[in-house]
Amino acid sequence: MNTAFSCWNNRIAPVFDNARQVLLVRVDSGRIIGEEQQVLPGDLPVQKALRLAELGVGTLVCGAISRPLHGMVIAYGIRVIPFVAGDLREVVQAWIRGGLKGDAFAMPGCSGRGRGRFRQMNGTTWEDSIMDGRGGGRGQGGGRGQGGAGQGVGRTGGAGQGPGRMGGRKMAGPTGECVCPQCGHREPHQRGMPCIERQCPECGTTMTRE
Repeated sequence: MNTAFSCWNNRIAPVFDNARQVLLVRVDSGRIIGEEQQVLPGDLPVQKALRLAELGVGTLVCGAISRPLHGMVIAYGIRVIPFVAGDLREVVQAWIRGGLKGDAFAMPGCSGRGRGRFRQMNGTTWEDSIMDGRGGGRGQGGGRGQGGAGQGVGRTGGAGQGPGRMGGRKMAGPTGECVCPQCGHREPHQRGMPCIERQCPECGTTMTRE
């Protein structure tokens, strides 16, 4: 299977939803045995996901990715490694060595505790604390949940009795900041306006949630 690296200007593209190119890499016994650049359709997210499947992609390494597009990609059985940043060739070499699990290639705002809050979803990883602000369990009622499997389906993740905040400041609620993965510019998060729908006033890149 091929590994696809979302790329722009010889770096990992900061937002996969806006990316138009991927570098396909095939590895055998720790050596690159083939690679090629491929253009992705830029119209509908489902077309991007379908194109990856047509190219025989088994793993996608990318920057920020919206929850809907992430769901479409994993629906084709493709593993997603999101929130990666850095020089394209350095990321490829780190991937071959298995070195993308630490903070060296994490996007701004995704290192340390935030990057560590990955959880399993359909066989791949997803960082709710950055992109969605929700926990992973179920809740009901009006209290504050603390994790695990709750009773019924509530408005938030986590478990127990709550629509309360699950997992800390970065997992839910209106607090936090919007961060530009390209230049590092920060702005306060505005309730009701996802960071990924905002553009950095400094460089025009789509922002991510911290």
